[in-house]
Amino acid sequence: MAAVVVAGSPVSATNVDVWLTRGDGLSLLEQRTSLTFQPGNGTHATKVSLDPTTTYQTIDGFGAAVTESSAWLIQNEMSSAQRDALMNDLFSRDTGIGLSYVRVPMAASDFALSPYTYNDLPAGQTDPTLSQFSIDRDRVDVIPTLQQARSINPELQLMASPWSPPAWMKTNGSLNGGSLKPEFYGAYADYFVKFVEAYGAEGLPIAAVTPQNEPLNPTPNYPSMSMQTFEQSDFIGDHLGPAFDAANLDTKILAFDHNWADWSYPIVVNNDPEAALYVDGAAFHGYDGTVDQQSNYHDFFPDQEVHYTEITGGSFATDFASNLVYSVRNSVIGATRNWARSSIYWNIALDPNGDPHLPGGCDVCRGMVTIDPQTGEPTPEVEFYAYGQASKFVDPGAVRIASDTFDNVIETVAFRNPDGSEVLIALNPGAASRWFNVLRDDKSFAYRLTGRSVATFVWDTVAALVGDYNGNGQVEQGDLDLVLQNWGTGTFAGDETALVGGGPFDGAVDQNELDGVLQNWGASSAPSWPSAAVPEPAAGATALLAISCHRRVHRRR
Repeated sequence: MAAVVVAGSPVSATNVDVWLTRGDGLSLLEQRTSLTFQPGNGTHATKVSLDPTTTYQTIDGFGAAVTESSAWLIQNEMSSAQRDALMNDLFSRDTGIGLSYVRVPMAASDFALSPYTYNDLPAGQTDPTLSQFSIDRDRVDVIPTLQQARSINPELQLMASPWSPPAWMKTNGSLNGGSLKPEFYGAYADYFVKFVEAYGAEGLPIAAVTPQNEPLNPTPNYPSMSMQTFEQSDFIGDHLGPAFDAANLDTKILAFDHNWADWSYPIVVNNDPEAALYVDGAAFHGYDGTVDQQSNYHDFFPDQEVHYTEITGGSFATDFASNLVYSVRNSVIGATRNWARSSIYWNIALDPNGDPHLPGGCDVCRGMVTIDPQTGEPTPEVEFYAYGQASKFVDPGAVRIASDTFDNVIETVAFRNPDGSEVLIALNPGAASRWFNVLRDDKSFAYRLTGRSVATFVWDTVAALVGDYNGNGQVEQGDLDLVLQNWGTGTFAGDETALVGGGPFDGAVDQNELDGVLQNWGASSAPSWPSAAVPEPAAGATALLAISCHRRVHRRR
């Protein structure tokens, strides 16, 4: 979607919290002395202006992949006390970095203990009805790890990607390489349905899937598959999308799931009219190309989602400061400034040798944390801090807001959280320290950021009256009329106070805005979101409560 202009709230007199990770390692996601907005624009040449009235995409979260290798280490090489501490460090919003979006391989990736799928059969046998489908192997390590993560952070979302379907569905009869036989497109779509339903039954709803991990990288070395654009569009449009509809699943379908450099792939998939009915967006990896190529896709399909679903560090890059700059510049600032709703690192945990992994898989990859199998002790790697500078402070449902960024000087991205707080992430990629001012409305603060370091600034804004969309100081019939007249649009037509106080803003007049009116009917002060009890609306408005309980159909017909 295009940027949406909304009315902003002024900053309050409360402090600006500051959290810092330095390239020299002297500060690692450390809270520093708080700052305060002061009148004026400040005196430094570099000025980072924020414009909270211009908003972009909603953020689903930041995270990493729970591969079988990662889950096995967490479940088998750590004591229960070590495991609990690590999981809280990773997923707690209070004491950890609050990861909120996790990628899950559908069966084996190259980071598994051995190759497998959910419907493996002896050579020569087939099972088109999937009578032998089972996720039992995932119940050993993967599912318990994910369940604990969701118990710590209930807002955690999961997206899933297969590396290979069962070998009997493929042209070469192997998990490695090959392509999907056309006669098994339907069975493979049912395989996805069974997976989503089975995980849902475990308390693990799947928010999104991709049809194939790295469809342009079939390899004889580990589970993988070729899926060309015409194959993916046929699979989505004629099989996967209809199968999800028939099963009443609202799981999103993201095309592609491969490198930036091949950004035209999901455009071709979307140009198929049948596939376009079901594609919700595209997923990108960061191993080839540049992060701005995500915006190329957005330019063609501005109403669709963009997700950044894989990148890894490793023994090929060991300098902490350089890795910090790279990770923040591309995976945090670059990804989100180029429309990503999520940013996902590869393995959440590996051992010091980058194991366990299948023969032929990546032997130089680094986990977000490294677990010592001899002691069970985890060591956070640079990516833990890089992602933590965002994930700890940018809540699911936040919206990106406009901020100035200066390449190779001070690079930034900014967000407004559902509770109204605002977050600015600033990177100094150069070797020397730099002073800069942060400007918001008619106030500013100054900060000196050390070289090759990243700082996150968090502050509150003055609460708007949730539901007062016409700006008259009370939530009443006029506000309800605005919501109903402009349902589904990005603004209240003809009203300059569009979406003031709209609660968890998502870029459209929808359920959030209706809830704002119904929950705060009659209020003339600014209750918190969600509101405390207020007088009930009139009978006509009460009838609209049925709308607030209605679940919007996700598929576009």
